Amino acid sequence: MACFIVPAAEAVITTIAAHAVKNKELKAQNGASHEKAVSKIPFSRKLGWLSKMLWGGSALLAFEHIWHGEVTAWFPFLTAASDPQSAMEMFKEMATAGVLMAAFVTAAWLGMVAISSAIEKRAAADDTAKG
Repeated sequence: MACFIVPAAEAVITTIAAHAVKNKELKAQNGASHEKAVSKIPFSRKLGWLSKMLWGGSALLAFEHIWHGEVTAWFPFLTAASDPQSAMEMFKEMATAGVLMAAFVTAAWLGMVAISSAIEKRAAADDTAKG
């Protein structure tokens, strides 16, 4: 009914955090001297991956809920919010399915970050061995 709200809320938070981290990285980059170009992916870009994954999943889930008539264009927008019994079921779904979906997407992103970090370390080791 409203499970897409939890990943969407996480998407909002990660989008704001990615912009804040990017601004901080740019300030640090402008103040630092670059002796050697490092081929590392900035953390703000990696956080952007998570944002995009969450936004995409939330959009697909929202579309599915619209398709089934669970989300409407008029107040209260979520059909389950119209009566207290359905609202409790909706909150339960958000607490179980919504949180699990957000956690699985975040876990997949952590795997992506771990793999990209391993690739970056391998590339850095190869560069030091060559040069």
